[in-house]
Amino acid sequence: MPWIILVLAGLFEVGWAIGLKYTDGFSKLWPTVGTVAAMAISLGLLGIAMKTLPVGTAYAIWVGVGAVGTVILGIVLFHEPVNALRVISVLLIVAGLVGLKLATP
Repeated sequence: MPWIILVLAGLFEVGWAIGLKYTDGFSKLWPTVGTVAAMAISLGLLGIAMKTLPVGTAYAIWVGVGAVGTVILGIVLFHEPVNALRVISVLLIVAGLVGLKLATP
């Protein structure tokens, strides 16, 4: 269960990272409210997951899920560039996340 909570925390991290783009420097009310809510939920779930998972593993997975998800949504929503180096870099992050999961008791 802590792994599921941790992945959910990472997905909410994606939500607030993408939400930052829509806040326009926190000048738009509803995108700002949604972004701040996603931040709070993400951190709350991370804290719950850290009750049983090692802090280094939990934090790295949280950041990694957020980074990979944000890159993917940046490409889809904002037409950010897709090239071989970006794809390989994201795949390396995913490989690192899988490695951390496998190495954690």
